Amino acid sequence: MRENHNAFHKIWFRPRVLVDVEKVDFSTTMLGTKVAAPFYITATALGKLGHPEGEVVLTRAAYKHNVIQMIPTLASCSFDEIVDARQGDQVQWLQLYVNKDREITKRIVQHAEKRGCKALFITVDAPQLGRREKDMRVKFSDTGASVQQSTGGSAVDRSQGAARAISSFIDPSLSWKDIPWFRSITKMPILLKGVQCVEDVLRAIEAGVDGVVLSNHGGRQLDTAPSGIEILAEVMPILRERNWQDKLEIYIDGGIRRATDIIKALCLGAKGVGIGRPFLYAMSTYGLDGVDRAMQLLKDEMEMNMRLIGATSIKDLHPGLLDLRGLQSGHHAVVPGDTLSLNVYDPLQSPRFNEKAKL
Repeated sequence: MRENHNAFHKIWFRPRVLVDVEKVDFSTTMLGTKVAAPFYITATALGKLGHPEGEVVLTRAAYKHNVIQMIPTLASCSFDEIVDARQGDQVQWLQLYVNKDREITKRIVQHAEKRGCKALFITVDAPQLGRREKDMRVKFSDTGASVQQSTGGSAVDRSQGAARAISSFIDPSLSWKDIPWFRSITKMPILLKGVQCVEDVLRAIEAGVDGVVLSNHGGRQLDTAPSGIEILAEVMPILRERNWQDKLEIYIDGGIRRATDIIKALCLGAKGVGIGRPFLYAMSTYGLDGVDRAMQLLKDEMEMNMRLIGATSIKDLHPGLLDLRGLQSGHHAVVPGDTLSLNVYDPLQSPRFNEKAKL
């Protein structure tokens, strides 16, 4: 998780000056949907742990700012509650953890398509949940997402933290051979969320999927798996060599904290970025006003930083605006200390011994 954010500090800009940047437009398209900014709300579980209204707060904020919300399988609100909160022609995507019972999976996917979801993001980096030790220390008594009700939610082991308690239904046998089956049950674009190496991006193209999200699951699955931005920097030159860069849409998530991070991803060739934790924190602390403010900050930063780098639209962003030497092996890159995550959880307390009990 730490390195997801640090990786962005290893990339430096090469700004262009004396460019007419009076008018800046950072709108773009994602899977054919016109959006006001090149970020989307990525799927995160159990929103009501932070705010009593849960994910519908994110739905309202996404509508206000004309960005896309990815609906999580393991939401606190039901899928239909989140869809019902949609306004106008608002676009939502579905993130899917694949159930061992394929009939349940089929029912979820086809219901999502019927309710108007515009894309299916299959999480592929979690055949088993990683050892999330901070999570395991927190007592969890919630019944979990509605998807659990069909898998015997009352029998779920809650002693190992929230993540494991609500994810016991995930199928570890999911493999490339299942992609044709998914294509047979839905007409939605299919994207793989959690791709972590060049070889799997190439295989995804050969499998005919519509896109990938380069991600290490927020740094909470395989420890020391590479960050999305580092994978992107490795993937795009190889795709361009093969002239495959337009065969699918590439997104990244993990560690994005400022608009400069977004711009770096777009310069490298990403179509957009997913943001989860910052919007969760904003929602948990200030509700809709918080998420509204967070999104507006990113938009304001996008406009400012595109002017400062010398770009007036997304199509003006290209790899030549970046210095990538800091990502290269052996090149010294100073990464500032980031202690934000240290304040997220209370520190472990050492036992206090009674003076009278000493031997």
